[in-house]
Amino acid sequence: MLTLPTIIDRPEQTYAYVTYTVRMDQMQTPADQGFPKLFGYLAQQGIEPIAAPFFNYRRIDMENTHDVGAGVPVARAGDDGEGVRFGTLPSGRYVTLEWHGHYDGLMQTTAMLIGWIRLVGEKFDMREEVDGDHFACRLEIYETDPSREPDPEKWVTTLAFKLAD
Repeated sequence: MLTLPTIIDRPEQTYAYVTYTVRMDQMQTPADQGFPKLFGYLAQQGIEPIAAPFFNYRRIDMENTHDVGAGVPVARAGDDGEGVRFGTLPSGRYVTLEWHGHYDGLMQTTAMLIGWIRLVGEKFDMREEVDGDHFACRLEIYETDPSREPDPEKWVTTLAFKLAD
């Protein structure tokens, strides 16, 4: 199940992240390696996450590789180290929707959202380059922790893609 797309304003948000360049068949790597590294480092720094973790797709080339960050919002930045960096998600207009179900439904959900954006005449905050599409901010926010909710039909993922001004 998915909700209808909506356009909202999001404030800028400090976050911590670990970056990966992966092929489509390696998309589990940022989750399996990135999130444990990220949360372990934040604990060492005494920094608590303040919202759900996410993937931020900065560059997508479906035929080759993606640049993706495994990230989480934090109240304050810490010191970069051990592959963990701090940054700011940009403020602005975002298109959002929620997907309720297993992660394997996210590709079709994303395709539907892209089609909706074209239909309503909006544009993503992105630029096309020879190595793929570069996004200002393209989030998959994992609202449900699978270790606490084992039923994938109850998982909620929010898509939030920054729109052009």
